[in-house]
Amino acid sequence: MTSTDTSREEVVTTRRTPVAPRSGSARPSGPGVPVQVRGKQGQVRVAVYAEDLILQTGVVQQLRQRPEVELLSEGEAGKAEVSLLVVDALTEAVAEHLRRLRLATSGRIGLVVGHFEAGGLQTIVECGVAAVLRRSEADQDRLVHLITALANGEGVMPGDLLGELLDRIGILQRTVLDGRGLTLSTLTAREAEMLRLVAEGFDTSEIAAKTSYSERTVKNVLHEIITRLDLRNRAHAVGFAMRRGLI
Repeated sequence: MTSTDTSREEVVTTRRTPVAPRSGSARPSGPGVPVQVRGKQGQVRVAVYAEDLILQTGVVQQLRQRPEVELLSEGEAGKAEVSLLVVDALTEAVAEHLRRLRLATSGRIGLVVGHFEAGGLQTIVECGVAAVLRRSEADQDRLVHLITALANGEGVMPGDLLGELLDRIGILQRTVLDGRGLTLSTLTAREAEMLRLVAEGFDTSEIAAKTSYSERTVKNVLHEIITRLDLRNRAHAVGFAMRRGLI
């Protein structure tokens, strides 16, 4: 069905078939269909999927009123910056649909879900979901906030899920990484310490004396950091680590 609103200069198209894949891409199967609103430049391009027409229509009706969002048609879904899936619960079928979306689009994925059971956090992380919003909280402003946050490379998550995620990261650090001298920062504890000493102006021999390693080991460790992170030299490595809060 197509309608034209001449006062807003928009074309609205609603389809009930799954998004057709772009050439050479995996086809995301499952319920839900994108709807298009052609708008101004600077809008976030969004493809909306849902388990049924009622869920889809509710979200589309809220988003089509917002100038921040451009809802994409079936044929344009591959260009989406954000793919938004609206469901009742995180079932295995929904998880499979999320995995297909992750393969079929280069954009980021958000999930609007009615019921989120314990243990679902790991599933959404594995499926590439970067933002979650409960349907009971999904008013117009929160939906737009989720979409713009995703487009800006950010994440959105309810407070209880964020707390669970941080707890899991802490357990991972304590039970897996600490015993191997690793951290979540991409640097081992030894690498971070040597970069701190470089940042403080110590040369190779001084770092060797302070860390009780040989000068050759110090050189090898610093060379490994530079090579692995594709950096130019020690100064570049120090700057990289400081900007990211690694040292």
